[in-house]
Amino acid sequence: MNNFPHFNIVLVQPEIPPNTGNIGRTCVATGASLHLVKPLGFEITDRALKRAGLDYWDELDFHVHESLEDFLTFINGAPLVMATKKTGNIFTDHAYVENQYILFGSESLGLPEWLIEERKSDCITIPMKDNSKIRSLNLANSVSIVLFEAIKQCSDNFKSIIRKEFHKS
Repeated sequence: MNNFPHFNIVLVQPEIPPNTGNIGRTCVATGASLHLVKPLGFEITDRALKRAGLDYWDELDFHVHESLEDFLTFINGAPLVMATKKTGNIFTDHAYVENQYILFGSESLGLPEWLIEERKSDCITIPMKDNSKIRSLNLANSVSIVLFEAIKQCSDNFKSIIRKEFHKS
């Protein structure tokens, strides 16, 4: 899918194999790269991970980083944005750039406090209703919501990248 702008999805210490598998599938569908930051709550060979990603896992451009510090060294100052519930910056207000790294924290802990504090202006959130009893959205859903907003913003004509069979005559 050369017509999609490229992004990098980063999962910091993911814990649930099916979430990561579904995110991997979304990355393959959009041409995004997936970066996994250790420690992981599963093995890359985990059956649940591969089942959620189905038979697309071998088409996924993915990278594994030993730690968050190693990952930050790897990107060497490249643009990044971080999804967290601990900010008021709405994800649709962020100006995404192609090849940007979009970070998501673990399902139970989110991103480390020190990173959020250090890079407050790089934080975004997906709003939820005020009286919601849930802490956060599912990780795979959150990745999809933010990734497609980034693709939409960085596409010259977002509608033109939709499959032709869905175009109305």
